[in-house]
Amino acid sequence: MTGLEYTKPATKLEGYEFFRKVLGSPKYVVAPMVDQSELLFMEGVRKPYRDKNFNIGKGEEGGPGDRPLIVQFCANDPETLLAAAKIVEPHCDAVDINLGCPQEIARKGHYGSFLQDEWEVIYNLIHILHKNLSIPVTAKFRVFSTVEKTIEYAKMLESAGAQILTCHGRTREQRGQMAGLADWEKIRAVKEAVAVPVIANGNVLFHTDIETCLAATGADAVMSAEGNLYNPAIFCPSSIASTSSTPTPAPSTWMMPFDTGLHVPHTTLALEYLSIVKSLATPTSPSAVKGHLFKLMRPALGREKDLREKMGKVKVVKGKETEGWEKYEEVVLELQERMLRDATAAESCTADELVTIDPSTGLKILPHWLAQPYFRPETAQKLAQVRVNDKKTEIAAEELQNGEVDPVDDSIIVGKRAASERTPEPDELAKRVKLTADLTS
Repeated sequence: MTGLEYTKPATKLEGYEFFRKVLGSPKYVVAPMVDQSELLFMEGVRKPYRDKNFNIGKGEEGGPGDRPLIVQFCANDPETLLAAAKIVEPHCDAVDINLGCPQEIARKGHYGSFLQDEWEVIYNLIHILHKNLSIPVTAKFRVFSTVEKTIEYAKMLESAGAQILTCHGRTREQRGQMAGLADWEKIRAVKEAVAVPVIANGNVLFHTDIETCLAATGADAVMSAEGNLYNPAIFCPSSIASTSSTPTPAPSTWMMPFDTGLHVPHTTLALEYLSIVKSLATPTSPSAVKGHLFKLMRPALGREKDLREKMGKVKVVKGKETEGWEKYEEVVLELQERMLRDATAAESCTADELVTIDPSTGLKILPHWLAQPYFRPETAQKLAQVRVNDKKTEIAAEELQNGEVDPVDDSIIVGKRAASERTPEPDELAKRVKLTADLTS
């Protein structure tokens, strides 16, 4: 949501007034994700903690080019949350409370979706911010097993003071290999029950899914999580032109419209990302960079195993980060040469011939040089049999939970990546640390 001409309002705006006047009535929203939402990744949402993770001192995060901005916290103590929110209050436009994380780290820390049964605690978390901040509070949550309880829960969040609700159409138990399908009917029920803007999350991996989701749920906007990680151009319509990182000349098959969206070569996106990493003063976690690159180039790295291994061995030394980023660039450029070779060899093929169907799922697989979604086999098999409303569009599978990326390949396979390629464990990531009183020190 960057790029808007930004002027912070003098008075506190709420609900649709905030959604329209400050956020600009966005239709597309990128989800906050652990170790994957740093400032540098396609200007998405940002990490929320002080100088290490919310780098106010560099003047970039929370600065004029990073607005409008919503900072997300996970918490279970209202007073501690308020103290932390007060730190970022002058540098953002709203504070969001994470009530949806289903990961084990959230269970251990007692936050996210594991507060779902403690309505009084949740009410107090939202209400204390609503009453004591000069900026709005929003909330992202998961549904319950019944529509009735989901509606009751959403109304409680609204009554506590939440000015925007983001509804992930999965239950707390639907995660990892058991993710299954998001329930858009429950999102629609929430939208019809509350008066504040509602953002829908779940089952959105292809551009065509966006309008289908909006029509099915009635939501004000759509949020993408891992779908955006595998294809940062997911919100780009097919009419968008090539980026400056596209090699010249390039074969006609190098960039391909698919349905209503544009699928850019993943090496183009990777080079653009690394360029951003190198250009900004705000430091980037090496684990975040590695995680992004493996997700972006997943379709090709399963074929070019020597480059997958080479990238996995890249080390970024503190104080010599530029050398590490350049090593990644070398791998990406070498992969780009091979992808250009394959795209050139396929120039005689039509788009329909280049898009294959996975026999085990019935879902479409794009050419391996293009950025595209990844879906879990179990979920994909269900998706192949599901249609939404008028049966015009197949629903794509929900994205992987962060840090649980299966091995790269150009088809659907099961298994874990090599240790060198994995996103670090949760306890290594500053964003996952539960809020403590030392935030005010």
